[in-house]
Amino acid sequence: MAIRRLSLLCSVLSGLAVLAAGSFGHAQQVDETLEPYRMLRSLQFVQDTVVRGDHSAADMQRFMLGTIDERLRTADPKTFQDPRNVDAALIYAMSGGNPATLEYLVARDIDGNFDNRVSDALRKYLSGKGTLIAKTLGDMAVEYKNAKIGPYLALVAGNVTLTKDPAAALKFYDWARLTAPGTIVEEAALRRSLAVAVDAKIVDKASLYANGYARRFLYSPYASQFADLFVRFVVEHYEVLKPEDIDATLGYMDVDRRREVYLRVAREAAIAGRKELATMAAEQAKLLSGSEEGADALARLYGSLVGVPTENVDDAMAVLMTIPEEALSPRDRALRQAAETVAKEVLRKPEPAQKPQLPPAEVSAESAALEAAAADQDLQDPFAQPQQTESALPEAEVQPAAAAPETPPAEQAEIDPELRTFVETGRSKLDAIDDLLQKEGP
Repeated sequence: MAIRRLSLLCSVLSGLAVLAAGSFGHAQQVDETLEPYRMLRSLQFVQDTVVRGDHSAADMQRFMLGTIDERLRTADPKTFQDPRNVDAALIYAMSGGNPATLEYLVARDIDGNFDNRVSDALRKYLSGKGTLIAKTLGDMAVEYKNAKIGPYLALVAGNVTLTKDPAAALKFYDWARLTAPGTIVEEAALRRSLAVAVDAKIVDKASLYANGYARRFLYSPYASQFADLFVRFVVEHYEVLKPEDIDATLGYMDVDRRREVYLRVAREAAIAGRKELATMAAEQAKLLSGSEEGADALARLYGSLVGVPTENVDDAMAVLMTIPEEALSPRDRALRQAAETVAKEVLRKPEPAQKPQLPPAEVSAESAALEAAAADQDLQDPFAQPQQTESALPEAEVQPAAAAPETPPAEQAEIDPELRTFVETGRSKLDAIDDLLQKEGP
């Protein structure tokens, strides 16, 4: 088995060398004797290398996609009498290739080498109409489940099924990852399965998917998406989660990644008013910070936020005031300023008469300070990787998001929905206190 794998690896590397050598001319000259299915193996090898953590292979991936595209377009129609080359063309289209190339090949297929049902379904999917043929794609995924294109069709079927039937989508994703272990197909299937399970509140499965992803693809360029999903999963389902499940996933991460996850959890939990979780996550982040002042400052900031609109406001304010300005980003300084504003309102003595309601057009000093903190925090994310287009089954909602540009707080147009939760919670408690004191009289 080891000799066979070594032989395959040597074959793939040899093919890459030949293809790379052809790129040094003024125009790429593709070897017309090289079968498309052999070239596809090289592409798959590169893509799998990328999701396993070698981001230097991203440039080779782009080169391979362009080279295969040219080879498919210049291939003699007789080339596709070999079913392996037909599969290569279909997989290429589902792996981030040029959709127009599949159209071109199908239009020239006078011998019926392509299954028109599959090619037509994929053309609709790649043009953004996949939900209209969800059942058709699902049936094809079952029919071709043991073929070379099976894992890719299963992934496509899951993508178009999840909006109407999340449980069925999970079955397609499970099949895709189980039949293509260690590949970009498994990476995409695990990540999307976690998103579906979190949305559907399937806690046990979400834990398994998170654990599997952290174990196998922690260094993928798309691991930042996984981190976002995992933080959301912990914050939304902390009450029913087993601590060992959280620890099992975090156990695969190095210190920097674990600290980053705890900081994200602390922030989200503080904004949502989940005091126990925010405190726990902040304490864990402090323990992992060591001598890193910036991370410790963030942990203290997020940990103290939950104490602002409570009876422990004095202690929370004392902690906030000990955090040095230079240890925080502009957005985190704005967040602290908003917390201080709320804290001052908590400590404010009530006035004898209720204040008149301000017209909507007027903005109080408090709301101005709160809007100044509208932007998301600016943590240095060890999960963040070089941006690139996802190569397996491109889909807009799963692309790595580009970082938002820094915007001065004064120019914020509206409050961050997450921060709004924190603000409204503080305001509701302030109103309740004022009402109670008004009833008791001076």
